Amino acid sequence: MTKTDNPAQRAQEEDRIRSMESHGIKPTAMRLLVYRELERARHPLSLKDLEERMVTAERSTIFRTLTLLHEHHLIHAIEDGSGAMKYELCHSDADCTSDEDRHPHFYCEQCRRTFCLHDSPLPHVPLPPGFHANATNLLIKGICAECHATKK
Repeated sequence: MTKTDNPAQRAQEEDRIRSMESHGIKPTAMRLLVYRELERARHPLSLKDLEERMVTAERSTIFRTLTLLHEHHLIHAIEDGSGAMKYELCHSDADCTSDEDRHPHFYCEQCRRTFCLHDSPLPHVPLPPGFHANATNLLIKGICAECHATKK
């Protein structure tokens, strides 16, 4: 755990530790670093993104950490069609009990970033009798506002 004299930062770190422990995860330094990077990100991150942000950490260690956080439902994985799984902290309810976080995602075909659309509700899709949904993955592809603005 990172030592800090800043009370706000210390409180945030204690919240991260409590969150991990409530999911049955021992809060090691590496796990806290990965959690912190996912928390700071403005959009879901791939393993490669995390590697680039955490240059002193080994790829296999980051991957094992992501796998553990995912298995314990602290993060969820997003398949956005880019060929690389993206990860983000779960925000709905107390944890992600299935492999999604009950909101759609937007994939920018230009910059290849994935954005969470937290304020956009998932549409209700009626299923045929006898069908039971375990997870929903709604992905919208196009050009994000930032990339669209640079085209003008």
